[in-house]
Amino acid sequence: MSDCGCELEEAAELERKSLWALLAINGVMFIAEAVAGWWGESTGLLADSLDMLADASVYGIALYAVGRSARLQTNAATASGVLQIALGLGVLGEVVRRFLYGSDPVSMLMMAMGTIALVANVSCLMLIAKHREGGVHMRASWIFSTNDVIANLGVIISGGLVLYLGSRLPDLVIGALISAVVLRGGVQILREAREARQGEIGA
Repeated sequence: MSDCGCELEEAAELERKSLWALLAINGVMFIAEAVAGWWGESTGLLADSLDMLADASVYGIALYAVGRSARLQTNAATASGVLQIALGLGVLGEVVRRFLYGSDPVSMLMMAMGTIALVANVSCLMLIAKHREGGVHMRASWIFSTNDVIANLGVIISGGLVLYLGSRLPDLVIGALISAVVLRGGVQILREAREARQGEIGA
C-alpha cells in the first residue's frame, strides 16, 4: 500500500461532496418547512424545520472536520451534539407556546410537506450510508439523518390524525416527540464523542 496518503485524501474528498449535498438538501428543506409550518400553523412542520436547520449546521461543522485530525473530528461532533440539544429545547418551547396560545394546523399541508421531507431525508441517508463507519463526525451525520426519517413519518401520520380527528393535539404531540428525538440524538452524539475522546487519551 502506498504511503502517499492518496487513499485518505480521496476518502476525505468523497466525504466533502456528500456533506455539501446534505447541507444543500437540509438548507432548502429548512426554509420550505419553516414557511409551510408558519403558514399552516403546524407545530410538527416547524419542529421538523428546526431539525433540518440543526442538521444543516451539523453538516457544516462536519465539513470543517473532514480530513482533519481525530481530535478535531471529535470536537466537531461535540459541537454538533450541543447544537442539537439547544435546538431540541427550542422546539419544545414552541410546542408549549402553541399549546398555550392555540393553533389551527392544516392537515393536508402537513402530509404533503412531510412526504417531500421524507423523500429528501431518504436521499440523505443514501448519501451518508457509505460513510457511516467513518469518523465520529460522520457517524453523527448518520444519526441525524436517521432521526429525520422517523420525524418525517411522524409528521405525515399526525397530519392524517389531525384530518381524521379534527383536533390539533396530534400536531402538538408530534412536535413534542420530534423535540425528544432531537434531544436524544444530541445526547447520543455527545456520548460517542466522549467515548472517542477517551479512546484518544488511552491510545
